[in-house]
Amino acid sequence: MKFETTEKIDHYLPKVKEFIKDVVMPVEMEILSKEIPEKDRWKPYPELEELKKEAKKRGLWNLFLPDSEYGANLTNLEYAHLAEEMGRTHFASEAMNCSAPDTGNMEVLVRYGSKEQQEEWLKPLLEGEIRSAFAMTEPQVASSDATNMEATAELIDGEWVINGQKWWTSGAGDPRCKIMIFMCVTNPENERHQRHSMILVPMDTPGVEVQRMMHVFGYDDAPHGHAHIKFNNVKVPHENVILGEGRGFEIAQGRLGPGRIHHCMRSIGAAEVAFEMMCKRSLDRKAFGKELARLGGNFDVIADSRMEINQARLLTLHAAWKMDKYGNKIAASEIAQIKVAAPIMACKVIDRAIQMHGGGGVSQDFPLASMYAHMRCLRLADGPDEVHRRSIARLELAKLFEDS
Repeated sequence: MKFETTEKIDHYLPKVKEFIKDVVMPVEMEILSKEIPEKDRWKPYPELEELKKEAKKRGLWNLFLPDSEYGANLTNLEYAHLAEEMGRTHFASEAMNCSAPDTGNMEVLVRYGSKEQQEEWLKPLLEGEIRSAFAMTEPQVASSDATNMEATAELIDGEWVINGQKWWTSGAGDPRCKIMIFMCVTNPENERHQRHSMILVPMDTPGVEVQRMMHVFGYDDAPHGHAHIKFNNVKVPHENVILGEGRGFEIAQGRLGPGRIHHCMRSIGAAEVAFEMMCKRSLDRKAFGKELARLGGNFDVIADSRMEINQARLLTLHAAWKMDKYGNKIAASEIAQIKVAAPIMACKVIDRAIQMHGGGGVSQDFPLASMYAHMRCLRLADGPDEVHRRSIARLELAKLFEDS
C-alpha cells in the first residue's frame, strides 16, 4: 500500500473541508440549537435542502459510488479520506447525498438492479428527491445470524405476498423515505445461504404498518428514525425482486463491504472531533491549581487516544486499498477487522472526552453524549463485534491450514 494521495483526493478533499467548515457547520449549529416543537420533530429540515443545492453547485454530490458513471468515480481508498471529514459533523454526509442507508441502497441498485428498478428508484435517490430504508433486522430472532430470519415472501399469482416484522429500519421515520429494500425468506427449501431474497417495497404499500420508532440510549434520531415495522400480507409485483430469487446473501455481501469503509472512516472523523474537544478542555479548565491535562494521568489519556485513532485510520485505509486492488472477497478479513476496531476506538476516545468534560460531557450542552450513543450503536449495526471476530479468526486459521 502506498501512502501518497491521488489527484482526485487532492481535488476533492480541500473542497469537502471548505464546504463543511464554511457552509455546513454554521447551518448545523443553527439547527441543533433550535427548540423544535414536538409536532415538527419528524419533518425534514428545510435548511438541509439548501445545503444540498449548494453541494450540487460545488460538484460535491454522490461522491461515494466507486467505479460508477453515477458518482465521482472514486475508489474506496479515495472516498475514505472524504468520509472521515464527513464524520466530523452531523449533516455533512446527507448534504452531499452520501449518507446511510441511501448509499448502500443506491449501490445495490447500481450493481444489481434492473433498468426498470434503476429508473423508478435509483434515479430519484441519486437526485436526492427521496430517501430510503433497509429492512433486515428482526425483533423475534438473533439477527446476528441472518439465516434465522423469519419474514417471508410467497409468490402468489405473480405477486410477492410479504409477512413478518422488522425493526431498526433506519431512515423509515423520514417522510421523504419512499422505498425499502426488504430482505426475507423466499426459497425455504434451498441451501441456507440461498433461501433469501431482497425485494423493493414502497413505504405506502397497503399492509406496511410502522409500529413505533426505536430509541438509542433515549435518542429517537428524529426526523431520520429507526422504525419497528409490521408487514401484513403486503403485496408487490414479482419484478420487485432484486437480481433474482435466493440471491439476498450475495447482494448483502456486495452491499456491506463499501458501507463498512464509510461507517469506519466517519467514526474516525467523530473520534477526531472528540479528541480535539478533550485536548481543548484539558487546557482550558483547571483543578487543584493545574490544567486538567496535567492531572490524573491525562497525558496518557491524550497520548493513547492519538495512537488509537491513527491505528484505526491506517487499518481502515489498508482495508479500502485491499478492496480496490483485490476485491471484497480477498479483503474480507480486513473489512471485518475495521468493523470491530474503529467503533471500539471511537467509543473509547469519546468516553475519555466525556470524562474530561465532567458533568457537561453527558449533557445537552456538548455533542459527546449523542456521539457516544451513535458509536456504541455502530458496534451492533451491520453485524455485532462477535460475528466479525469469528469471521476474522476463521479466515486466519484457514490461512494456516492452507499453508500446512
